[in-house]
Amino acid sequence: MCGIFAVLGCSDISQAKRAKILQLSRRLKHRGPDWSGIHQYGDNYLSHQRLTIIDPAFGHQPLYNEGKSIVVTVNGEIYNHEDLRKNLSSKHTFRTNSDCDVIAHLYEEHGEDFVDMLDGVFSFVLLNTRDNCFFAARDAVGVTSLYIGWGIDGSVWISSEMKGLKDDCEHFEIFPPGNLYSSKTAGLEDGTIPRGSPRWFLVPTTNLYMILRKALEDAVIKRLMTNVPFGILLSGGLDSSLVAAVICRHLEGTKAAKLHSFCVGLEGSPDLKAAKEVAEYLGTVHYEFYFTVQDGIDIKSLAVKMVISCEGSNEIFGGYLYFHNAPNKEEFHVETCHKVKALHKFDCLRINKSTFAWGLEAQVPFLDKQFMDVAMNIDPEFKMINGDKGRIEKWVLRRDFDDEEHPYLP
Repeated sequence: MCGIFAVLGCSDISQAKRAKILQLSRRLKHRGPDWSGIHQYGDNYLSHQRLTIIDPAFGHQPLYNEGKSIVVTVNGEIYNHEDLRKNLSSKHTFRTNSDCDVIAHLYEEHGEDFVDMLDGVFSFVLLNTRDNCFFAARDAVGVTSLYIGWGIDGSVWISSEMKGLKDDCEHFEIFPPGNLYSSKTAGLEDGTIPRGSPRWFLVPTTNLYMILRKALEDAVIKRLMTNVPFGILLSGGLDSSLVAAVICRHLEGTKAAKLHSFCVGLEGSPDLKAAKEVAEYLGTVHYEFYFTVQDGIDIKSLAVKMVISCEGSNEIFGGYLYFHNAPNKEEFHVETCHKVKALHKFDCLRINKSTFAWGLEAQVPFLDKQFMDVAMNIDPEFKMINGDKGRIEKWVLRRDFDDEEHPYLP
């Protein structure tokens, strides 16, 4: 993932304006320290700050179709890009192996509706120079950050962070998750039910917990689609420990290098102790860090460019303490939906900004599209604490990973 910045319909197309846009784009340099790119077509500017994760040598952005009439700048990961490439007609020629390269070609065949075909986390701006139109989109949960603003001259400004918009926009705001902005309608879609969002607003009654383990394993493994060193943020709690165990089992089967795990805490904290116990059990290359500036510098020097993190689990499974007070499963489910829909304002924003500030990408498997389809369609009764039935918090997750013959955790 990276940083994107675009100005569309700008009345000033002078060299001075281009230089100003480049200057504003560089405010996002921390998000993508490996490469900077810009494309100008008339009064439209698309720029990109790249953090190389897939196809480091050739996946520079903006990306194009064959004739360069479709231009796109993307922040995100498209996990099903290989399947999407195979399903496109044979007339398409790809310039790179980047997972995002498929977007321009999908647009040629399916128009704006292709957004619903994407399995991933993303925010992007696409410019169609043939029709002189553009549109922008953001993933349904809002894992990637995106903001939109409007200039006095009627131009539309889009940026991964607000710092790109605050100088020149008359007004700017959060680009809502699951929304699409099209120049054809000059407005955002109604985000009541975001594009790509699972239809789990009604209280489910199904017992899908039996396939929960497979869904999480798939969500974790697809996020290991990388050409650079990676690790996991390991707290020693249930969520990060299970994800670490899934990764370790996968790496054993591929004969890849050992997983690197990282824990940050105060000296003597229970998190450090628990994380170390899990790391020793799984055999990870484990690092402990304390709250010092020097340790922060040391972490940066380890050259890990992508980490797995576990945002979303507490919201999906009701892991917060106050969920114990839910009077019934209906209200429990309504609250989990409310928490998940607000993630882009809190946990997703925090992990996005805190990692990209240091040129680091975070992947969040608990917010995987298919995993959420399963997890949010489990009867809430199996998520609730019930002492009479021996159910503690996140019981359904613990139960599905309870393997006495080949235990995941100590």
